[in-house]
Amino acid sequence: MTGAQYRRMALKLPGASEGAHGGHPDFRVGGKIFCTLAFEKEGYGVLMLTPEQQAGMVEDSPDVFSPVPGGWGRMGMTRVRLDAVSADVLEAALRMAWKRRAPKGSAGTAP
Repeated sequence: MTGAQYRRMALKLPGASEGAHGGHPDFRVGGKIFCTLAFEKEGYGVLMLTPEQQAGMVEDSPDVFSPVPGGWGRMGMTRVRLDAVSADVLEAALRMAWKRRAPKGSAGTAP
């Protein structure tokens, strides 16, 4: 998986748009960030998950998912290794992050 593929997958989600935060690309729904490419140069994307979602992802695939170091990671911010994640797994993870941040009662669920 590449950063460009990650970007395309994120932008396919309903209402998703690209912005920037701290000089790094981010992806938003309803004005809220659901994922970023803040660590793309290090080979990671970042998903905005709950701590519980993060724990499940890390437990299931520790070679792919890890908490962002420090306080952000304790809040559920989760790194995904772009060179290790399959398209299906990344699509599901992006959908999970999107659902968490999408406005309540928005146009349904992600595809």
